Amino acid sequence: MSILRIAAAGAVFVTLSACESDNTGDKTIDRGLIGRSSLQDLSPGIWVDPRGCEHWLIDDGVEGYLSARYDPRTGRQVCGRNTAPPEYVTGPFRGGQDVSDGI
Repeated sequence: MSILRIAAAGAVFVTLSACESDNTGDKTIDRGLIGRSSLQDLSPGIWVDPRGCEHWLIDDGVEGYLSARYDPRTGRQVCGRNTAPPEYVTGPFRGGQDVSDGI
């Protein structure tokens, strides 16, 4: 076999190895195998990004959840309030988690 055929066969093998035989499962649903608490039962903290904008943060021990924090009156993202230094988390964001996080 020539080097070109070997390279082509290798490329086909690598491409096909990434295919899954069963893609029917919905990957957007948390099946609740670990960490069965609802997010409403967990305690949020606030993470401040490098620009000074705040984000809600919840850690259930397995996964972490993050979303921007908005002012309910104006609809704008909450920024520049000096809640915490940039890139720090404040609040009990690990409160209520089902899985112990050793860190």
